[in-house]
Amino acid sequence: MPLYEYVCDDCQMRFEALRTFSQADDLLPCPRCQSKKTKRAISRFAAFSKTGGERAGRSLGGSPCAACSADSCATCS
Repeated sequence: MPLYEYVCDDCQMRFEALRTFSQADDLLPCPRCQSKKTKRAISRFAAFSKTGGERAGRSLGGSPCAACSADSCATCS
């Protein structure tokens, strides 16, 4: 079963839920404030591949650095 990420329009809480594909956009109340004004969010993820004996990573849907939240760092420069 896929894990979906949601956001509450009232309290801005981000939360996850395991739901079937057919339930993904069904109403899901916020676990914090019980508001029904929630919507499915676009989730960030990371993909890693092995190239030339080194592990290369790239964060997709967010910053280019997979090890942290920065645009670049000592780990991935």
